[in-house]
Amino acid sequence: MRQLECEFEADVLAAAVQSRWPDRLDAGLRAHVTGCAICADVAAVASAIACAREETVALVAEAHALPDAGRVLWTARMRARREAVAAAGRPITVVQVVALACAMGLMGACIGATSGWFQLALRRTWGWVAGLDVRGLAAYAVSVIASHGVLVLCMLGMVLGLPLAVYLVVVRD
Repeated sequence: MRQLECEFEADVLAAAVQSRWPDRLDAGLRAHVTGCAICADVAAVASAIACAREETVALVAEAHALPDAGRVLWTARMRARREAVAAAGRPITVVQVVALACAMGLMGACIGATSGWFQLALRRTWGWVAGLDVRGLAAYAVSVIASHGVLVLCMLGMVLGLPLAVYLVVVRD
């Protein structure tokens, strides 16, 4: 028949809970635990529970450790400074975007009003689009690019590059 209790079970449990197991335990009790299955199980379970309790106490103490007051104040000041800079920069960004849109509109109006070839190109393009003459439109586009290539590249750079630059500035903020 299997034994259900041991007379040394309470001693082994007390030693494990008090963190005396197995180093600070007398040799007789240690020898008994190696031979007794009940005491060996009690020692293993109690040691695991005591170890988990110590780890939990250490984690709780580490979690509740407050940082230095000077560091907390410095962090709060730095956050307030960053938020103030961001808040001050928003209206400036909006004004820059509006100014860019105005400059683009003014550039288009100046080119459209002063350039005869541009007005002619618009009339021809509209005629080809209305008549759906794709070959004629492509041939005319090639001739305009060939004769005014630098101007076309500059306009494309402004139309595509400036909004991209504004977008990158706004996204960075």
